[in-house]
Amino acid sequence: MRLRGERILLAAALCGSALAPAQRSVMQPMPPDVMQALALERAGRTAEAIVAWKKVVSEEPGNGQAWAQLGLMESRAGHYDEAVRAYRQAQSITPNLPGLELNLGLALFKTDHFSEAVPVFSRMAAEHAGNEQVLVLAGMSYYGERKFAEAIPYLKQAAAMDRQNEQIRLTLAHCLLWTHQLEATLAVYREILEINPNSAAADMIAGEAMDEKGDNAGAVDQFRAAEKANPNEPQVHFGLAYLLWAQKRYEEAIPEFLAELKNDPGNWQARLYLGDTYLQLQQYAQARPELLRAEAGQPKEPLAHLDLGIIAQETNHPAVALRELKETVALNPGSVNAHFRLARIYQQMGQRKLAQAEFEKTKTLNHTRDESLHERIAKANAPPGAAATPNPATQPSSGSPSSPQP
Repeated sequence: MRLRGERILLAAALCGSALAPAQRSVMQPMPPDVMQALALERAGRTAEAIVAWKKVVSEEPGNGQAWAQLGLMESRAGHYDEAVRAYRQAQSITPNLPGLELNLGLALFKTDHFSEAVPVFSRMAAEHAGNEQVLVLAGMSYYGERKFAEAIPYLKQAAAMDRQNEQIRLTLAHCLLWTHQLEATLAVYREILEINPNSAAADMIAGEAMDEKGDNAGAVDQFRAAEKANPNEPQVHFGLAYLLWAQKRYEEAIPEFLAELKNDPGNWQARLYLGDTYLQLQQYAQARPELLRAEAGQPKEPLAHLDLGIIAQETNHPAVALRELKETVALNPGSVNAHFRLARIYQQMGQRKLAQAEFEKTKTLNHTRDESLHERIAKANAPPGAAATPNPATQPSSGSPSSPQP
């Protein structure tokens, strides 16, 4: 969704900030530098217009409207950090300039400064009740900040105003899913089907919700429907494969992991779980190269180290097994399997005290559940080091509206 509220400031107001436009003579000539900057804008020569506006503000630093126009040109050039600085300068001089707050919020949004964009758009939503675009921006800013509960009211209002907007509903469904409002998620899914009966993204969200509810068969059916609707949808094969893997349907999971890797060779999770699936089938020769590649891509992923340790142990390479299993417990101290296998290795090495210590740890630890499907899909989409929750910058195919363009 592109925001239509972006405004070009009136040329007549750019003559200076000391006098209001009504106080100037209509015959007063426009300063040559301003005329040149505006002409460059009209000609679409954005880079040159930026240089021209910089000259204007250097000669007249108190002209808030010129600063705002410089910010607009920087935004059009994709220089959002520079745009934010120019807009803030304009705001400090002329805070009530038409369109300024909106454009500042957009630039903050585009630079992922969601915590700063939130008060801008929430304030605008309160002041301009019923403005769909502002409601979407407020909701998306909260979404970007991973405050899903706070995003929901804005997205609900926007969805009610636009009965045919699939993208708003996809994002709303994600927020409902992440706040565990599963029936509400499925209700929005049904609304999406009325707009687009072949929405693969909606089928995936419904599948994730059914997985959360424990409806294994329903979740698989939804992902098969998504796969049929769009076999190239990001994560669709991985989602189905992960469901099958969790149900120990390993033979069925393998071709789905392979299909995901064909669509996206860089999908480290598909490679990791493909390797684990081969391991579960005791196909160690096929498992090891997949796990090594997954480990290289995500060296802090405990499962890769655990599985490599298991393969080394089962193929009589105790030194390698010991190294990988130690790395596993360093990354995941609660891994019962890793501690148990370490105990067995220490037993074989004759280190009884170390073996006993590892066995004792297994008695005090609980087996952890497998991560839910929507947690795994979010982790796959998250940039390195980020929290494993949906991010509008990394999940465009999973329902985020297209980012507004200032």
